[in-house]
Amino acid sequence: MAENTLGKLFRITSFGESHGPAVGVVIDGLPSGIDIDTEVIRQQLRRRRPGQSIYTTPRNEADEFEILSGIYNGLTLGSPVCIVIQNQDQRSNDYDELAQIYRPGHADYTYSAKYGNRDHRGGGRSSARVTAGWVAAGAIAEQVLKMYVGVEIVAWVDSVYGQQCPQLPSISRSIVDASAVRCPDPETSSRIEKLIEDAKNEGNSLGGVINCSIRNCPAGLGEPVFGKLNARLAHSLMNLNAVKGIEFGEGFEASKMKGSHMNDSFYKDESGVMKTKTNHSGGIQGGISNGQEIFYRLAFKPTSTISLQQETVNKQGENVIINSTGRHDPCVLPRAVPIVESLTAITLLDLWLENKTGSIK
Repeated sequence: MAENTLGKLFRITSFGESHGPAVGVVIDGLPSGIDIDTEVIRQQLRRRRPGQSIYTTPRNEADEFEILSGIYNGLTLGSPVCIVIQNQDQRSNDYDELAQIYRPGHADYTYSAKYGNRDHRGGGRSSARVTAGWVAAGAIAEQVLKMYVGVEIVAWVDSVYGQQCPQLPSISRSIVDASAVRCPDPETSSRIEKLIEDAKNEGNSLGGVINCSIRNCPAGLGEPVFGKLNARLAHSLMNLNAVKGIEFGEGFEASKMKGSHMNDSFYKDESGVMKTKTNHSGGIQGGISNGQEIFYRLAFKPTSTISLQQETVNKQGENVIINSTGRHDPCVLPRAVPIVESLTAITLLDLWLENKTGSIK
């Protein structure tokens, strides 16, 4: 049975294919009476939409959305919210020759092995096109978290093909969006832009790392022992196309440290709020948020679709050479930033609602 639903209390069900009539999402579990600003949804979809710069796919989708149910006069009704985003710039003929071929790095073979029947047009259900619905749902979740909890989520491109952004004292979404590739450091941004442009011109692709910061998250989010906050975030985020790894706080660097350095010591500030002197754990201890900044890094592989010749096989098992056609991102990271933020918001809201049912405090 296919897994197209994410979450327990706040649940999203994703639907649609890359070259079908539309993609979208059904959101269940939203309490009634919540004021939803549709412009916030529109802004996040614009940040994810294709065709927004020379560094992304030239597929030109406006990603205008329609809310079919669950919201009336700007307020949630408590019933499922259905959001539909029409596909308007499909060029399915670009993929005709791929119907019988398994592209390297793609889900073509694995989808065929699992289902027997697959939609080869633009990757069908395996395409990142379907994440538009996730972003719409995440924009709603983020509004609820900001309104009732004060949580702020900011993601950014930290590196592409080894070009590393330096540590910056403060990163906001406006600073991130000032860069065409969503890297907050202007000098690094320029180098990354050049790298992506060069890779695009040679028919190749690049990977990199996205960082995400969760601020003002209250202590106590996360469900022991098989619903830890880091585990739930990892589960959500590893569903995102091209993600190959995730690390929280010091991550793999913690393997090189001693406990005396790694441990975050507690203290109470002048207002009596519990804090830690360091944050090597990335704001999560025992799988539960400790009230500090939650910080994680996601590693993305290079885009699978490239224009260079590649060896592969067809459905008959015959060796073939392909030059992939169609439109694609030479680097997925700039457009993945709002998807990362959205999946994070969906997961946090789900856990926050679980907390509301788990204690009378």
